[in-house]
Amino acid sequence: MRSKRSMRDSRRVPLAAGALMLVIPGSAVALAAGQADAQSALQINLSSRHIAYGDRLKVAGSTSPSAAGQPVALEFERAGSTSWASVGSTHVGPHGHFQFVTPIKQSGMVRATSTGAPRAVLGSNPGPVAVAPSAARPVQVAPKFRVRTRSIDTLSGRPVSVRGTLLPEVGNRRIVLEGRSGRHWRALTSVRTGSHGGFRLRYRPQGLGHEHLRVRFAGDRRNSRASHDAGQLLVFRESVASWYNDGGATACGFHAGNGVANRTLPCGTKVTFRYGGRTVTAVVDDRGPFVGGREWDLNQNTASALGFAGVGTVWSTS
Repeated sequence: MRSKRSMRDSRRVPLAAGALMLVIPGSAVALAAGQADAQSALQINLSSRHIAYGDRLKVAGSTSPSAAGQPVALEFERAGSTSWASVGSTHVGPHGHFQFVTPIKQSGMVRATSTGAPRAVLGSNPGPVAVAPSAARPVQVAPKFRVRTRSIDTLSGRPVSVRGTLLPEVGNRRIVLEGRSGRHWRALTSVRTGSHGGFRLRYRPQGLGHEHLRVRFAGDRRNSRASHDAGQLLVFRESVASWYNDGGATACGFHAGNGVANRTLPCGTKVTFRYGGRTVTAVVDDRGPFVGGREWDLNQNTASALGFAGVGTVWSTS
């Protein structure tokens, strides 16, 4: 016959086992709730992290299908700021997907957040589960130049102007006018934008010849760098020319279609002339003129293309 102590000990075993059985389902519920919460986090992908001003940013997102119908907002934090602002809203689709297409004017960060009330998860003891916001993604926005591209013909020493606007319209941004006559760009002058993003660059060329122009913005917190073609610049000087018919032999041994005679320039040198609003590029193919005060003898083709006759002042790039 067992003692009373043995009977008490034998009762403890099933009670402990029962208590253990109660603990395991509770842990499983907590794990399931944690998994449901992780599955409810929003995920986003950007079509591109670099867009131009005026273009729309495309954001594709996803979350658990159980969040279907939940309202979602796209939030933006501009570079240098610490606050988020809503720039778009939509709802989670039946398969857990959502999408935003919205214009972004400045560089910064974007994220998706749920704007609905927390939803209940069946079998979870903690209660309603909130949909976690997505990770923040950076986006760089390049500004946009509004500049009229044109050809500029001028005399050396005379100022030329390049006007334009940089969007978004922000004041005190440094715009640089650059020129390239070889392989490299060089800064010619710079100016700050006005309160509405407008600028006017004034440049006084001192050399002669052809130069390609562009405007450039180096970038700042708001926007990344950008540049824009500003046209071609031809710089001339005034000189005196006459014309002749080069039907005979030439000192250079060849006849150029549009030819010109000069006393010192190497044979084959290209020179651009402007006269009466017309511009022609000719090739040095002969020597002359040998009359005081004259620098050029235009052959019959060059003179005809310019509408030039007799003796007169022309603009030349050499």
